[in-house]
Amino acid sequence: MFIVADASLWIARLVSEDVFYRPVKDWMAARLEEQDQFLAPSLLLAEIGGAISRCTTAALALRATEQVQSLPGLQLIEMEQSLIDDAAQLAAELGLRGADSTYVAVAVRLDLPLITLDVDQGQRAAKRVRLLNISIEG
Repeated sequence: MFIVADASLWIARLVSEDVFYRPVKDWMAARLEEQDQFLAPSLLLAEIGGAISRCTTAALALRATEQVQSLPGLQLIEMEQSLIDDAAQLAAELGLRGADSTYVAVAVRLDLPLITLDVDQGQRAAKRVRLLNISIEG
């Protein structure tokens, strides 16, 4: 199965102090064991770099983006103009934040499910795409 995974998921997976680190790590490992593939717009790299540098250092953030780029289970989707146009349309229609709309646009365009830890994004995106959930035990 192909799954569009947004930045919130990747950041939780990369930052061991994140409250969702363990369930996300376990879920992603299980998905990869099942031969599932993750997709994300190439904007993912900037989102990871910015988020991780705010809680660590620029050097660690750059290393994280390099690590993510080399993962065999992730395919980055280039942000060409038509995808940006789709994202803008979805942002306006659904009230999505700009970056969030790019993940939804990829999911809509490829008719794939989306997974996110962002509740607002998920609620808005559910009007157009199928959402996947991770069981978070707390």
